[in-house]
Amino acid sequence: MTLRSVAASVAAVLALGALSGCVPLEEDPIGGSGQQAGSGDAAEAEKLLGGLTVADARPMRGYSRERFKHWRSAGKNCDVRDTVLERDGTGVELDGCNVVGGSWSSVYDNRTIDDPSGVDIDHTVPLANAWRSGADEWEDDRRSEFANDLTRPQLLAVSASSNRSKGDQDPSQWKPTNQDAWCDYAIDWITVKSHWELTVTAAEKTALQDMLETCV
Repeated sequence: MTLRSVAASVAAVLALGALSGCVPLEEDPIGGSGQQAGSGDAAEAEKLLGGLTVADARPMRGYSRERFKHWRSAGKNCDVRDTVLERDGTGVELDGCNVVGGSWSSVYDNRTIDDPSGVDIDHTVPLANAWRSGADEWEDDRRSEFANDLTRPQLLAVSASSNRSKGDQDPSQWKPTNQDAWCDYAIDWITVKSHWELTVTAAEKTALQDMLETCV
């Protein structure tokens, strides 16, 4: 399962969530272009990449994860983390809206995880990277929209070890160990940065261009 095909199933799962008592988040009331998760391809991503502003990373002064309120409520006993776990898993078991069992395929490292406690919800573009790319100038409400974005391919269930290995690094510093994921990872990263009008560093842009060359 690719990163983009996973993200493209959001609408169907949110509909199921409504049946189980979860109320989905409103679609991005603040954002920009409205591009849908999984809608792009390598050629489109290359065009979007060419439109991104190249700039040095901004300072981390004032940064805190608390400035990006995430895993916010999505209904009774539901939050965005459970929404993504349900969306990305197979054989998912629920206690109300809380995900208590299932199986998840982590595309970053090609691992299968059978316990939700071993799954992290990765921000494709990490919060600290967004801060260095222009989110330092946003209002906190917009930062929260970014951190809870279920419309773009910004949230993905992956192994805790791969997520923590990635940290806040950009593609010039970290890539999935599963090279088969590089194409979709680059497309998704570019899609998110383009929609939220974030900058890229020169090294980051070069790494993304190289990863797009793995697309077939």
